[in-house]
Amino acid sequence: MFAYLDCFSGVSGDKFLGSLVGAGLSVETLRERLAGLDLPGWTLGAEQVTRNGLSGTLVTVHVEAGQPSRDWAAIRALIDGSHLEDPVRDSALRTFALLAQAEAEAHGVDVERVHFHEVGAVDSIIDIVGAAIGLHELGIDELWASTVRVGHGTVQTSHGELPVPAPATARLLHGVPIYAGEQPGEMTTPTGAALLAAFVTRYAPLPPMRTIAEGSGAGSREIPGLPNVLRLSVGERELGGGDLHEVALLETAVDHITPEHLAAAIGLLLEDGALDAFAEPVSMKKDRLGSAVTVIASPGDAERLTAALMLHTGTLGVRRTLTWRSVAPRRSATMETSLGTVRVKVGGEGGSLRVRPENDDVVRIARETGLPVDVVARRLSDEAERLLGED
Repeated sequence: MFAYLDCFSGVSGDKFLGSLVGAGLSVETLRERLAGLDLPGWTLGAEQVTRNGLSGTLVTVHVEAGQPSRDWAAIRALIDGSHLEDPVRDSALRTFALLAQAEAEAHGVDVERVHFHEVGAVDSIIDIVGAAIGLHELGIDELWASTVRVGHGTVQTSHGELPVPAPATARLLHGVPIYAGEQPGEMTTPTGAALLAAFVTRYAPLPPMRTIAEGSGAGSREIPGLPNVLRLSVGERELGGGDLHEVALLETAVDHITPEHLAAAIGLLLEDGALDAFAEPVSMKKDRLGSAVTVIASPGDAERLTAALMLHTGTLGVRRTLTWRSVAPRRSATMETSLGTVRVKVGGEGGSLRVRPENDDVVRIARETGLPVDVVARRLSDEAERLLGED
């Protein structure tokens, strides 16, 4: 089962667990599975709340006073000795190991002695083990996420006042696309970041999918101007026809350069690695005729090609959108035909197989033979398809 996390308001342990409950994880099942931990002194509650106009599931862990101090070694022994199912135990241990390592690096202590304060230790154990249980119970084996909001400013912790994102959170999010957002405060906690590090396999825009369930996990506080929820969509990815690839769509409009210069700019962008580039006529401000320029790029090339688009066209702004495109199976081949050696593009498969001769070769042969271009193209296509059929 595929699932997608929309982290527009950050990620915390309670929001992650609440999103799973909202998507169909039974609270009774969750309590029964958590009973496999030899961990007394807590109760679990869940209720529907609203956060800035959006409904979400708030999961709360109520911890009795007098909990012992626990470090990573003690928590590992607790989870190791539990009666949890093996996949759940392994996932929870992996998540806590990531969290403990990040805390150790952030505060310069031995990872075995990383300390989780009394109430926070129980809370984190329930959140992390509960998340592992929820993903297992819902059959989620592939989890993607959006860019992660982390917040800004400072947060009060057991170590004192720390910058946002907290040092451990920042380490756990290495390589993850993040942003601060306008609202101050901690949007993504170390526990939330550890869950992302343990379970998310890819950060990308929401891919085409068929959803069968959706859950929103609510945070404990209201944030002015922002619904404090984490949204989880569960279902199956819609792969469509061909391989699905993430791409960046770069768009601008110009009315100040000649058609010759625009054609040259598009050519340079293609030479510079654009997957595709084209222009369309548009009516712009003051009824001026202009051109809408679109460049399709690999996400890793988007920044470089945005700069190239500005350089070659002189535009003052470029819109960027991450999206998806399906690419049909394709390959290139060289064939011997009655008209000579020809390069062809072979696309599709089975009944949808298409063969197109390279236009440069079509024009060259038309010049050499005196035949019309369309006649050459049709003959070459027919012969190439027949030759491929014989193979």
